[in-house]
Amino acid sequence: MVKVISLSNEAYEKLSGIKNGKSFSEVVVELVDKGDRKKDIMKFAGVFAGDKEWTDTMEDVIKDRENFKLRGVNFDVLH
Repeated sequence: MVKVISLSNEAYEKLSGIKNGKSFSEVVVELVDKGDRKKDIMKFAGVFAGDKEWTDTMEDVIKDRENFKLRGVNFDVLH
């Protein structure tokens, strides 16, 4: 199925400049696949291994978030 989309002139020029004989659809699919978050996040696996100061700090931040409580809001005063 084909869909029609609109692009700004800037977006069109950028896509056109990198397509190198490929269709616009192929270029968009390649760009989206490159931006796949599951793949990207894996490059950070183990980056902080052995950095005790950083892991201790992150552990403290996580514990602080677990204990964080939002204040109650009285919406009656807003009317």
